Amino acid sequence: MRVDETTVRRIARLARIKISDEDAKSLEGELSGILDWAEELNGADTTTVEPMTRVVPIELKKRVDEITDGNIADDIVKNAPMVEDHYFVVPKVVE
Repeated sequence: MRVDETTVRRIARLARIKISDEDAKSLEGELSGILDWAEELNGADTTTVEPMTRVVPIELKKRVDEITDGNIADDIVKNAPMVEDHYFVVPKVVE
């Protein structure tokens, strides 16, 4: 696939990258090469390859999904300057 200078400048503008005229010319060739290489990958036969999510098949550890407060409310608020019924008390900031 061939990328022209107009496309390079549009990509640079969308990416918020300022490029010079020399950079635009060199990026034409680089981007065209990258897209040609990606096009080559479409030619690879992957019909016998199973889809995978990771290189090594592993089973993630599972645990019961239980809702708890951790039973440490006293520990959480013990360093607070003001506490009322296991809640932090803060000064009023809006009048």
